[in-house]
Amino acid sequence: MRNKPIWSGEVFERWVDYNGHMNDAAYAEAFSISLDALIDSIGLDEVGRNQENYTIFTLEAHIKYLAEAQKGQTLYVFVHLLDLDQKRMHLWFEMKNNNGDTISTSEQMVMGMDQISGRPAPFPNTVEKAIASIPIIPKEAWPVSANKQMGIRKK
Repeated sequence: MRNKPIWSGEVFERWVDYNGHMNDAAYAEAFSISLDALIDSIGLDEVGRNQENYTIFTLEAHIKYLAEAQKGQTLYVFVHLLDLDQKRMHLWFEMKNNNGDTISTSEQMVMGMDQISGRPAPFPNTVEKAIASIPIIPKEAWPVSANKQMGIRKK
């Protein structure tokens, strides 16, 4: 697991809504920025995307809001790899506050895409090697809320 955040930043004034805390869309934006940082770190920054003619698309994302974030508060987003195949990553993002409390999570499935054909394609070798350096959390050690179906629980 990565001990270093993939992204950190401050809750901007534009992210605060009429309830006085970070808006739900702002959490999605922070997780999207964090995914971009991960993509850059595995060699698919602008230069890498152009050289490889390859990019990453998000297929699905699920955000859980666990606590409020306030204007000016510093946030830290950590990313963990839950699963992987030759063209997809199953990712777990945790957003933490200064106290180390997890205030939100985002579970995401992303897929590699050949930019010329516009079709899914295996990760290029250089990207595959960079991804291999990210430890995969064994299924038995996944966060409790990972891979859970959303729904109204019946009593």
